[in-house]
Amino acid sequence: MTALEDRRSPAKAGDAAPGSGLYTYDLAPTKREGRRWGAYNVFTLWANDVHSLGNYAFAIGLFALGLNVWGILAAFALASVLLFLLLTLSGFMGHKTGVPFPVMSRIAFGVKGAKLPAAVRGAVAIAWFGIQTYLASAVLSTLLVAMFPGLARLDTNSLLGQSTLGWITFLVLWALQVLIVSYGMQMIRRYMAFAAPTTLLTMCALAVWMFVRADGSISLSTGEPLTGGAMWLQVLQAAALWVVIYGTFVLNFCDFTRSAKSRGSIVRGNVVGIPVNMLFFAGIVAVLSGAQFSLDGHVITSPTDIVRTIPHMFLLAVASLALIALTVAVNLLANFVAPIYALIDLFPHRLDFRSAGLVSAVLGLVITPWNLYNSPVVVNYFLGGLGALLGPLFGVIMADYWLLRKSRVNVPALYTEEAGAEYHYRRGYNPRAVAAFVPSAAIAVVVALVPFFHAAAGFSWFVGALIAAALYALIADRASPIRDVDGEAIAVAAE
Repeated sequence: MTALEDRRSPAKAGDAAPGSGLYTYDLAPTKREGRRWGAYNVFTLWANDVHSLGNYAFAIGLFALGLNVWGILAAFALASVLLFLLLTLSGFMGHKTGVPFPVMSRIAFGVKGAKLPAAVRGAVAIAWFGIQTYLASAVLSTLLVAMFPGLARLDTNSLLGQSTLGWITFLVLWALQVLIVSYGMQMIRRYMAFAAPTTLLTMCALAVWMFVRADGSISLSTGEPLTGGAMWLQVLQAAALWVVIYGTFVLNFCDFTRSAKSRGSIVRGNVVGIPVNMLFFAGIVAVLSGAQFSLDGHVITSPTDIVRTIPHMFLLAVASLALIALTVAVNLLANFVAPIYALIDLFPHRLDFRSAGLVSAVLGLVITPWNLYNSPVVVNYFLGGLGALLGPLFGVIMADYWLLRKSRVNVPALYTEEAGAEYHYRRGYNPRAVAAFVPSAAIAVVVALVPFFHAAAGFSWFVGALIAAALYALIADRASPIRDVDGEAIAVAAE
């Protein structure tokens, strides 16, 4: 038997796991012994993901909208508390069961119905994988032109919306990410450990440099800051939108915590990585935006605006490469792992972790993400609509796991298609979960996309999640027995 065949088959589990497509090496639960993700590894997830270019653009945009520094800090303090609670609950699910998100979804939606939430999460991630790679390639292109002005001639043509230089830089970063993923979750963990301190030191140094440039004086707000009720409404909307940004991660955090050493490591990593790190992030945003406004009265849109003003070529190169390394880290975490597991779940006999990673990357390339990013209609309606579905999915899954089952899961039953099995429901689908999801998803999409509800659009994730959770709690089947059986008998080594 080849190594690839060994990874695709039930391996040493023998008859404990059925030979259907529900069980493969990559979808199997992880053994508790040998799990390597400690508090620092959990922290590095947030140290990288929070400090993404997109997040800085979002936070700096709050300053441009008239929210003062204290309002920004209040928004992130509120959001970080909510995210800490949501992500800790989600993380505990992964640690207890040891399964990835597509398998976790089988608990509520059924062994076949789970393909729906996995596909939605994967589709959103593939689109953003391409977009984030494009944004990083734009930074790399700018750096290369600054270092080698002759390359500017490669940046004037257009092939499918990209210049020759744009294609080169995109494909280089695309291939780098494919290479990292090809070595599995262990290599991703190592890359996170390297990128996190690099990211934090770079952004801290950038903030200090700007503070010195502004002679130690920063503006606490723009010329016309929001006040009173308008300010507090913006604070609440900003906090809600920040949670929505992590709506994807809240769903599939178990993809990472299935390798966590203990619940304590998840809590400690989340404490430092979410409330502490997010307030540190907000402080950097305040310094960068406030210092630039103090200097010339302009509001920046991204840290790259400041990086481009660095007068020393070596320091410019270091800062640019750090931002690129950061974007790659964010992509690996938020936008690469999820579609890999989703594709393995959809094509278990054809794909493993490495080949699914390649397919995800190819899909992220062929959609020409730069065209998606430059089309407000696509970003707002297609990706916004898909994103609005994540709240209802979260509501059903969490209500089923914590309210109905009280964290009791029969892990081996997640891998059987036998009629009458605990998660077979009706032909593999749980009609009650679908009945809770569909109307709440419709409401969430309407709130997110219909202009009439513009003021509440930022709260669409919460609206969908709460309605779905309430509906499911109301109609869930409480008559069927609930068993708590671990998956050690069919588990594989954690990576």
